[in-house]
Amino acid sequence: MELIVTEKDNAARRIAEILSEGGHGVERTNGVNIYRWGDTRCIGLSGHVVGVDFPPEYSDWRNVQPVELSEASVVKTPTKENIVTALKSLAREADEAVIATDYDREGELIGKEAYELIEEEADIPIKRVRFSSITEREVRDAFATPDDLDFDLAAAGEARQIIDLMWGAALTRFLSLTAGQLGNDFISVGRVQSPTLKLIVDREREIQAFDPDDYWEIFGDLTKDDEAFEAQYFYEGEDGTENERVWNETDADAAYEDLREATSASVESVRRRTRTDDPPAPFNTTQFIRAAGSLGYSAQRAMSIAEELYTAGWITYPRTDNTVYPEDLDPEELLATFADTGAFGEDAAGLLEQDDIEPTEGDEETTDHPPIHPTGEIPGRQDLSEDEWEVFELVVRRFLATCAEPATWAHLRVVATANGRSLKANGKRLVEAGYHAVYPYSSASENVVPEVEEGEDLDLSDVRLEEKETQPPRRRGQSRLIETMESMGIGTKATRHETIQKLYDRGYIENDPPRPTGLAMAVVEAAEQFADHVTDEAMTAQLEADMDAIAAGEKSLDEVTDESREMLQRVFEDLHEHREEIGDFLRTSLKEDKTLGPCPECGDDLLVRRSRRGSYFVGCDGYPDCEYTLPLPSQGEPTVTDEVCDEHGLGHVKMLAGRSTFTHGCPLCKADEADETEDRVIGACPECGGDHGGELAIKQLRSGSRLVGCTRYPDCDYSLPLPRRGDIEVTDARCEEHDLPELVVRDGEDDDEPWELGCPICNYAEYQERQAASAIEDLDGVGAKTAEKLAAAGIESLSDLSAADPETVAGDVQGVSADRLRDWQAEVTDAEAAD
Repeated sequence: MELIVTEKDNAARRIAEILSEGGHGVERTNGVNIYRWGDTRCIGLSGHVVGVDFPPEYSDWRNVQPVELSEASVVKTPTKENIVTALKSLAREADEAVIATDYDREGELIGKEAYELIEEEADIPIKRVRFSSITEREVRDAFATPDDLDFDLAAAGEARQIIDLMWGAALTRFLSLTAGQLGNDFISVGRVQSPTLKLIVDREREIQAFDPDDYWEIFGDLTKDDEAFEAQYFYEGEDGTENERVWNETDADAAYEDLREATSASVESVRRRTRTDDPPAPFNTTQFIRAAGSLGYSAQRAMSIAEELYTAGWITYPRTDNTVYPEDLDPEELLATFADTGAFGEDAAGLLEQDDIEPTEGDEETTDHPPIHPTGEIPGRQDLSEDEWEVFELVVRRFLATCAEPATWAHLRVVATANGRSLKANGKRLVEAGYHAVYPYSSASENVVPEVEEGEDLDLSDVRLEEKETQPPRRRGQSRLIETMESMGIGTKATRHETIQKLYDRGYIENDPPRPTGLAMAVVEAAEQFADHVTDEAMTAQLEADMDAIAAGEKSLDEVTDESREMLQRVFEDLHEHREEIGDFLRTSLKEDKTLGPCPECGDDLLVRRSRRGSYFVGCDGYPDCEYTLPLPSQGEPTVTDEVCDEHGLGHVKMLAGRSTFTHGCPLCKADEADETEDRVIGACPECGGDHGGELAIKQLRSGSRLVGCTRYPDCDYSLPLPRRGDIEVTDARCEEHDLPELVVRDGEDDDEPWELGCPICNYAEYQERQAASAIEDLDGVGAKTAEKLAAAGIESLSDLSAADPETVAGDVQGVSADRLRDWQAEVTDAEAAD
């Protein structure tokens, strides 16, 4: 029996479909899909199914010094036991095996992990196949010419795992123990994560230190034959340069008065020129993430979608540095494929009419994978979710753009004088659309200035003086941050987007563009003061170079990991020398980050605290002498903002909860508001009203939440949630089923269209249904519309999905294939296994 191992289940299914010509079956072993045809079995892993960790004796944080981890051995343990068991069972029956994981450093390591698991069970030949797209041609070619596993490349990936574990665990434990931040509040540090965080913190420092300067700009409207266009005042500086900003208010007022008094301006010069605008280079990973970012996709989401499209065979491998198409790519053949489609046919056919098609090239040429481009296997729009189609179209149109001709712009510059003052206007017009005709993502906006001649008089009107300030540098968006990481050698194309996501997940950054939290500022400052190697990008870049050397066979895994151990031990020499200072600094900084203001009872500081059960509240720093507390909402993680309550002098609290993030405000105001708000009784309690006379009332809680709850609480804890915002109005209409009044919420923004909440019991039942649907929507590629279609077919929860027959559901749900349903089932299975 031949055993084929892929990196993921959907890749296994796709390869089985190609090699079996659609004749494969599927069976489940230990919750894992096994695809079979003839004497062949194909199994998909779930990325790494084996992880590296320290031996159990190093797991006790308090009894093991962090520096000891720099000398500890590393053991490998299964992380997905059900998959490992299934793979080993198949290996015992196999006569030969083929590793078909992704072709990059990480994929080679995953392949090596599978290789070793198979080798433990059977002495059989094991081959390796490599491809850059899961298309029929590439897969068949790869399996026709198998190769051997590249153990050097896998060793480079393994070195990364070991070094990241060692540095991350040792430094995380040291800083967390030193600062007394244990349990869920530990301080996470990482080899790539820390220098990335420093980039974000350094930019924030620049913003905070920025001291704006005032300046003034003057604009006016010039008119020819009833066609008006805007012109801007400028003057010549001492160095002969043109300046639009006036830095002295007196000078600005004088120029404004001169121009305001004028009614016409004389054209002094007219300059016309033509500029060529070259098409973009092919997509590498970084530029793809940047382009997807302009469409609103986070780096993590963009790569997740790209990997789905790759696995389905629609695009090439999305992790690549290459910006030069390979010689065996025939652009005309690929364009001809798209010329037969409805979505891209007209644009592709137009490009084929060019005399010569020479795709653009970027500066980077590598031999592992081509730039990201469509494969020529084209999905129907109904086969993809909205997000997947949008990203697929981006990749297709980038390829079209690289095959297109340059655009041509006509520029017109007009300089006029009025009352001794100079005005200028710059117009541009797109003469030849070139690549802009097929690539709408780059700006092709025009600024029309009418044709005028030297010496011509134009009407001048509506002169405006605008006072402005210089602006601080902008925070880097995720794509710009990844570009900066790339230029500094921090991380790799495969890990940079994951590093940024980790910073979000661990509470170091928020918003987009990323902004560092107080915790991030404190950790970076502590590292800079006492162990600057931790945040030094040069050290990280050197380790990346070492791992490249392993891949090239120039260094061994042991050499590089031993050097890294020695480097970490030198870092700990500095850390131990300043242990008390680091602890004091971190505790003070973290306390400041959690401080709201003075306690109204004792004057000590009020802090955001966490209970043993994991919930957050506001407590006095004078505890146990002062037991004053205030509740906080149960949803999200609290952060103290810069805004301060005028009445109580307490910082406002924002609850970070992903897309559900909201501002709570002053906790004392919320508590006072609840204390002053009387309960509004609306009807009998459905649980205890008949026997004990309990009533339902609209209640305002001190945490800021609102609910409909029983007046007999805590003897009866029946309750229903209510929206946090808006005024709740009790109407005269009543629910026939529950005999409760229907509620309306007015948020003050649009009173003409209030939120008709209805009966609170009925509304809560509908809310629970929506929550089940949102769990479905968390799956890759499931949007609101697809979730509605699935619900109509009886798939309202993840458990419904897991139990469903893909073929049956696919027949009932338009636009959702059985294969796609199996993907989602596998995703649910993986998530359950991880839990």
